[in-house]
Amino acid sequence: MRVAAVDCGTNSVRLLIADISGGVAADVERRMEIVRLGQGVDRTGLLAADALERTFTAMRGYAKLIARHGAAGVRVVATSATRDAGNRELFVDGVREIFGVEPEVVTGAEEAALSFDGATRGLDGHAEPYLVVDIGGGSTEFVVGPEPAGSLSVDIGCVRLTERHAGDLVGARADIDAALDRVSAVVPVEAARTLVGLAGSVTTVAGIALGLPEYDPARIHHSRISAELVHQVTLRLLAMTHDERAAIPVMHPGRVDVIGAGALILDRIVAHYEFAEVVVSEHDILDGIAWSIAEK
Repeated sequence: MRVAAVDCGTNSVRLLIADISGGVAADVERRMEIVRLGQGVDRTGLLAADALERTFTAMRGYAKLIARHGAAGVRVVATSATRDAGNRELFVDGVREIFGVEPEVVTGAEEAALSFDGATRGLDGHAEPYLVVDIGGGSTEFVVGPEPAGSLSVDIGCVRLTERHAGDLVGARADIDAALDRVSAVVPVEAARTLVGLAGSVTTVAGIALGLPEYDPARIHHSRISAELVHQVTLRLLAMTHDERAAIPVMHPGRVDVIGAGALILDRIVAHYEFAEVVVSEHDILDGIAWSIAEK
């Protein structure tokens, strides 16, 4: 079955077209564009007109790819920024017009479950239970499983923290640590034996830690990055200028201004929960959405 999954987050909009058969998924297309849909949402509670247009422009390109490849099922999922926006109907109407399907503005719990499913298929050789952490632009999801024993979505993300704290590292750390305390009260993180990290902030930190000359998903997927390396990369990123971060070979231009906050979230998670390393996954909520279409 050929399916098309679209994940619209706070920072990026992504597409996966995949052929799924016999419990195996084969990528046909995997695309990502930084659109910063969540621009200003933490402050205003509204999706900005220019952010919506950037998002719709990317989606129109995705719709052409979906039509060209003849996907049998399409699912569009929107997460943190759209959940928080008072004018989300503008987004919903635009997506419906572009794809011909109703976008689903999922809850934090639904987002966490999709992320867990996408990240842990094929994650063999690592001790269970897993703590899967999906660091997004507006929120971060925490799930312990398999058979998820608990999950929580908290409003700490690389875009949200960058906008909220504007270089105030003390305030950002306090914000993150307070959120992690809330997670600890709901999610049995102490039971987890393997930390699995997802999304662009995590994969970028991994690429830097591995010293890659260019972004290489195959090298990054299921790499194991020590707590010490996560900390070193975080300190390095936070000390760099904008131009220095932009010159890093694995850095996507759309992450340059928010990667410091994303790395800080990962660093605080690793330290707070005392993990020796993080296993990095290139598979995440996008893959979970694709599987959900095939198994419907």
